[in-house]
Amino acid sequence: MSKKAIFSSGSATSYVDISALLLRLVAGMAMIYGHGWGKFMKFINESNIKFMDPFGIGDSFTFFLVVFAEFICALLIVLGLFTRLAIIPLIINMAYIVFVYHVSHEFGKWELGALYLCMYVVILLLGPGKFSMDRLIESRNKTI
Repeated sequence: MSKKAIFSSGSATSYVDISALLLRLVAGMAMIYGHGWGKFMKFINESNIKFMDPFGIGDSFTFFLVVFAEFICALLIVLGLFTRLAIIPLIINMAYIVFVYHVSHEFGKWELGALYLCMYVVILLLGPGKFSMDRLIESRNKTI
């Protein structure tokens, strides 16, 4: 690797697309595996769900919204399908976790939420990249 490549401040488009794919896969799969899957299974299997209700909309509906964000939207992020739209519930979810739920807790309690929030904002700004369902749909629409 040359000195120019190591100290370059630019980025090749292919590296940006690969980075977007990697970020989408890690951020989405980590959310599904670590948070969404368990809540999704609980939502499917249990009828009496107790969950926090910070907005007064009912604990079951609040739980549904969290499952929607942490499982369905995270899955859409992994696929790169409706990426910028699907990332919004995840950003709202993590912003609530960091700035409201864990606001008075020590750093270790809100650190993971802040990392997720940062990843989701980067995905929103960066977009899904070349290796996504969004790009396939966009390319197909241009040929029709």
